[in-house]
Amino acid sequence: MDWGLAIANVLNPAALFFALGFAAVLLKTDLEIPAPLPKLFSLYLIIAIGYTGGTKLAASGLSGTVLLYIAASMVMALLVPVAVFFVLRKFLSVYDAAAMAATYGSISIVTFIVGTEFLARNNEAYGGYMVAIMSLMESPAIIAGIFLVRMFAPRRALAAPKTTASSLLRESFLNASVFLLLGSLLIGWITGPAHGKSLEPFMSGLFKGMVIFFLLDTGMHAGRLVGLFKKTGAPLVVFGLVAPVVNAALGICVAKMIGMAPGDALLFAILCASASYIVAPAAMRHAVPESNPGLVELLSLGITFPFNITLGIPLYWMVIRWWWGVS
Repeated sequence: MDWGLAIANVLNPAALFFALGFAAVLLKTDLEIPAPLPKLFSLYLIIAIGYTGGTKLAASGLSGTVLLYIAASMVMALLVPVAVFFVLRKFLSVYDAAAMAATYGSISIVTFIVGTEFLARNNEAYGGYMVAIMSLMESPAIIAGIFLVRMFAPRRALAAPKTTASSLLRESFLNASVFLLLGSLLIGWITGPAHGKSLEPFMSGLFKGMVIFFLLDTGMHAGRLVGLFKKTGAPLVVFGLVAPVVNAALGICVAKMIGMAPGDALLFAILCASASYIVAPAAMRHAVPESNPGLVELLSLGITFPFNITLGIPLYWMVIRWWWGVS
């Protein structure tokens, strides 16, 4: 690994503010972000990344190559949860393994945002269609997780709420985050780069500041989960560190096979390696109430997320630079 690149990534403001929030909870400070604000930060980031991606997609167009990339992302969004399920089935119940499978098959919008910031710092371009790919990778994993429960779980208790096809589609495609992201992408695509330029001060000017606020709050939330580590076995902690590397390696191989550019390949690897800690856990909590949402958040937010934004992204980029021959 290029340790200089890794150290620079660890010392970037996004990672440091995450660490600051984490430390604030561990040191029992009275730092507090009022409840409505984290929601506002999240909504802003989703709108900004979706709209900006839509304007880039309008500029580049929806070609056959882009459709190939979307198809590859759908395959990965279904393959990863199945593989995760059968690995974790050795340590967890069917319900927890399925919830974890949906979480790791899904994506982390914030990890994707940190990846775009990393590419900007390294003067590397990426296509706006990657935002569309990110949006579409959220839902298949949730559907796969619920399908795995139906296939392998013992008979569900009568008290458990029945998951119908319509409710499953609603949870997957009309979840607030997914709906807003897809809607913002569509608006950016319809209005195009010309209107996007007039909104640049809002969509781009405030972006880095909002990322910092959001990661400060995310670090505090991760710090509150530390107590759960005492109840988690070592194999699960190892899984939280190994899974993103394995999934990223698969993503890099697929990206190379289908001819993605280096910047797109990194974002694709990040999407494959990241784990959702907002949309997928919420959907699985509703659809599979027998699962343990605390355990899911512990691994995705407490282990995989910090690993990806500190060491994972530069590691994936080092492999891509070597394989693609980028100097």
